[in-house]
Amino acid sequence: MSTQAKLRSTGAVRVVERSKRRRHPLRTALLVLLAAAILVAAAAGTYLFSLGRAYDSQAKVIDNPFPSESNRPQPRSAAPSGVTPVEGTGTGAAAGPAAAAPAQAPGGQALNILVMGSDSRGATVGKAVSGSSSDQRADTLMLVHIPADRSKIFAISLMRDLWVDIPGHGRAKINSALAYGGVPLMVQTVETMFNERVDHVAMVDFEGFVGLTDALGGVEVDIPRSFVSAHDKFSYQQGRTLLDGKHALEFVRERYSFTDGDYQRVRNQQAFVRALFAKNLSPETLLNPVKVHNVVTAMSPFISVDSGLNAAALANLALELRNVRADDMEMFTLPTLGIGTSADGQSIVLPNQTAIKDIGDALAGDSLDNYVANNGLPDGH
Repeated sequence: MSTQAKLRSTGAVRVVERSKRRRHPLRTALLVLLAAAILVAAAAGTYLFSLGRAYDSQAKVIDNPFPSESNRPQPRSAAPSGVTPVEGTGTGAAAGPAAAAPAQAPGGQALNILVMGSDSRGATVGKAVSGSSSDQRADTLMLVHIPADRSKIFAISLMRDLWVDIPGHGRAKINSALAYGGVPLMVQTVETMFNERVDHVAMVDFEGFVGLTDALGGVEVDIPRSFVSAHDKFSYQQGRTLLDGKHALEFVRERYSFTDGDYQRVRNQQAFVRALFAKNLSPETLLNPVKVHNVVTAMSPFISVDSGLNAAALANLALELRNVRADDMEMFTLPTLGIGTSADGQSIVLPNQTAIKDIGDALAGDSLDNYVANNGLPDGH
């Protein structure tokens, strides 16, 4: 019998053949893992690209959101190394229709973002964002401050009837700035108040709250006080309540059911924004790609922003704020001197000039956390 035949009869060949197949098990496993990693990365990249494209294609761009440079406070400081200032922004040298500078990395610059909520139910938003005069008014105004270390987010609500100086138009309710001169005049009015630059601008149509809230599967809001809506007679009970889109919209709109009108409406809006922020940062949302995609596509058509707040800039800012949670968001209303009457008989909110100056100084020094702590203003009070 030949040697080959003997080996075959003893099963040795089968052992050799099996050993050949097992010669590089570790390499094979690594190749499989590498292939899987590439597929996951490609899928994630495609997903993020899709999200960015959905946002950039649907959100409206405010081409000229800032006043002329001669009418603005001086820039806070030069941009850090590697960041080029861009025209028309808080760090730029000249005004005009251009992209805003990207958000700075922690240790760079603080950011001020003026957020306007519109409840016009009309087609005048286009005029307002273009800088034209219109009958558009801002029903909600928030100055969002993000400190340089990106440790917190501060949101200062400005009462819509706050009696202030509108540049070129004398004293009037702050929300009328939008009607007189569109977004650029609103930015100039807020910058003049605090003597501090606004870096980015966003206008949100309240109607977007319906789709956004429903895309999240509802939002649980800690309702500050019970009331019955004057519009649809729905009863909102104090405490944690899960609101769908329709009732979330009515919740942030309502003011006629309260004796203190806009003061309570502002508190309700703060409660909703806080709940919305918490829901968006929850694992239930962040770990669900379908839900994240639905949120972005539901809200994007109802947002108008300066060109610097594109998807790439927002993604960069989100990365910088990755350690911020709902408890790190401080919301409060700009202190006022109560309600009064203007010379022409309008019901107005009287400004507290001391508070305005102190907050302006805190914004300039990036020390708003100290102001909030020293004045007992956290949690929307």
